[in-house]
Amino acid sequence: MPSTNALHEVLHRSAAFRCCGTVLRAVLLSTAVCASPASAAAAQTRPPEEELRAFYRSPSEPYMAYTDASNALYRYLAAKASAYLDQRERDVRALSTREDWLERQRRVRETLLRVVGPFPERTPLRPRVTGAFEREGIRVEKVVYESVPGYHVTAALFLPADAREPRPGIVYFSGHSELAFRSSAYQHVILNLVRKGFVVLAIDPVGQGERLEYIDAATGDTLVRPNTAHHSYSGAQLFLTGSSQASLMIWDGIRAIDYLVSRPEVDPARIGVTGRSGGGTQAAYVAAFDDRVVAAAPENYITSLRRLWETRGPQDAEQNFYHGIASGLDHADLLLARAPRPTLLITTTRDIFSIQGSRETYEEAMRAYAALGAPDALQRVEDDAGHESTLRNREALYAFFQDALRLPGNPHDEVITPIPADSLRVSRTGLVLTSYQGETTFTLSRAAALARIEALRRARQEGDSHPQTALLRARELSGYVDPGEVSEPIFAGRYQRDGYAVEKHILPSRLGYPLPFLLMVPEGKGPHPALLYLHPDGKHVHAAPGGQMERLVRQGYIVAAPDLVSSGELGPGLFRGDSYDVTVGSAPYGAWFGAATVEESFVGLQAADIVRVVRMLRGRSEVSAEPIRAVAIGAAGSALQHAAAFTPEIGGIALVGPLTSYASLATTRYYRPEFIPGAVAGMLTAYDLPDLLASLAPRPTLILNPVGASGTPLSLEDARAELAPAIDWYESRGAEGALRLQVGVAATGDEVLRWLTAAEEGT
Repeated sequence: MPSTNALHEVLHRSAAFRCCGTVLRAVLLSTAVCASPASAAAAQTRPPEEELRAFYRSPSEPYMAYTDASNALYRYLAAKASAYLDQRERDVRALSTREDWLERQRRVRETLLRVVGPFPERTPLRPRVTGAFEREGIRVEKVVYESVPGYHVTAALFLPADAREPRPGIVYFSGHSELAFRSSAYQHVILNLVRKGFVVLAIDPVGQGERLEYIDAATGDTLVRPNTAHHSYSGAQLFLTGSSQASLMIWDGIRAIDYLVSRPEVDPARIGVTGRSGGGTQAAYVAAFDDRVVAAAPENYITSLRRLWETRGPQDAEQNFYHGIASGLDHADLLLARAPRPTLLITTTRDIFSIQGSRETYEEAMRAYAALGAPDALQRVEDDAGHESTLRNREALYAFFQDALRLPGNPHDEVITPIPADSLRVSRTGLVLTSYQGETTFTLSRAAALARIEALRRARQEGDSHPQTALLRARELSGYVDPGEVSEPIFAGRYQRDGYAVEKHILPSRLGYPLPFLLMVPEGKGPHPALLYLHPDGKHVHAAPGGQMERLVRQGYIVAAPDLVSSGELGPGLFRGDSYDVTVGSAPYGAWFGAATVEESFVGLQAADIVRVVRMLRGRSEVSAEPIRAVAIGAAGSALQHAAAFTPEIGGIALVGPLTSYASLATTRYYRPEFIPGAVAGMLTAYDLPDLLASLAPRPTLILNPVGASGTPLSLEDARAELAPAIDWYESRGAEGALRLQVGVAATGDEVLRWLTAAEEGT
């Protein structure tokens, strides 16, 4: 773990990065020009964000058809999800017989294992009881077990103190609460169940309770917010390796059942699971994967993915299966996987998860249960409430378990005095991280990443076929689709600056969203060489008078600057999800996870956008026949590297402040979230950014001031080590001079111009 000073330095850099962007935008706001040349004074006060918007001829005259353009990415992904779900609906509608449903159940179980697994091997739990007490007829044992070696799960076992024979056992999964099962709301259900004779094991999900993993040991400060933010921050790294946060959390739950059935007080033939909200997610998952679960009652979770995308949108990491929607899965399949065993869906009409989706999923699952001869085994209770527990729903839960687990009794909800949270502390310090010095989600993820990185290293050494193989896999994993021929752009406005014109255009797309771009055209007789300029925050950032793009256009280049989808006028839009801000930075995690469920990625779409602009440039008469080159700033470098690797139409690239590799992102504990949108889920199973760079040889490539995943500038030695696959490949092709790597460069604009001049001269 980094030192406290190192952690604060990471936080400082991240904050400085955001602050610097704010300052830069403020500077640009003060130096932009107005579209009308009539007023020089107004020309120096018009904000570029307003003036350079292609979707407006003037602030009062919008292109009404494009006023929702900032939500383009979400609408595209939702449409893709809807198309997959439409096909799934057609497949399910065709099922009628018992054999039909059994065959689908078999395929669903196989698919679930493929998209979530493989799970680790079962290893000794090494359970320890760290304390015990009795309170009002209930015995509480504080337990810690290891779901994988060194990966500690804190839990509490609640037993009726007067139990004389084995009782039904229930695993209770907490929702997204920092206190986890110690929360009074969750204790109310747990203690009521125990009062009715059940044995209940409640566990801390990772990132909650005593399993917070991003803590400053010196101060106790949380460096990544608990709950959803924690899940997404670590879950994104797991996705890079082809694994998932869901897999780890499901395994924790399966091992909880292992512990529960090992207890002599528990009847292993009468096991149930329940939980609310995020706990409902875990309960539904574990019940689908573990046949020992006789009765399952997920609460405030089950809906349908169609209604989820229409309403709240995809959420934190564990709620999204890698390629799940593309594989034909929906919430109803979690119920089908366990049919016809008893299941109760606990729902509310004003839940954050669509009640319409809950009703529709229940109706679909009921068809399966009926076909399998057990329509009464599937139940649903609904109450008029929000995302909360209600008296009606709790009593339905108690009655369900009493019937399904054969422990009859009174289902009435009792008044409960919760146990103080401190009394339920399991570990010595109240944190697994500092009590046991064991594995964390990050260390497990890093181990998986290092195995993937080593496999990539071996593949690179096996022969000359790897770059081509990596390129094919990059196309597949990123979801890239060649854009084909480009349409004629819509001309949205033009104004004159000293020595050049700024044109605003809108490029239509068959993907369903328009692409706005600026075209800066120098005065004088053409044709002129063309250059693509990409900034992760949008086309306006370096477009002010005196800015980087003006320097390039004054050197005679036609400069095209698009807003790539999710930036500028194309994003990020209204959707944030529940993990957008993770303390050390922010990123659209929810949309990124959603893209992974439909076999898409941000950079796959952005690469297609880039290729569209390049082809548009090639079709313009004022553009010379010289190779079209491109410059990318910061996190935009990933999209450019993908685009250049996918087409030879980009004649060379310059990357300013790029991330060198996603191996770095997967192995850095405190990474900068801004790099996540440029990553591709599963990419480390097949390729990394240096593989894309290698495929560009012998095209001229410039890399200036590369950084690691924490945003720290790399030394020349470290940068060369990260980029070794590309450097070695260029050298093996006799093109070592075409790949230039420079660090510690102050005037990056000067170096880009020198590189362009050298590239034009062929040196």
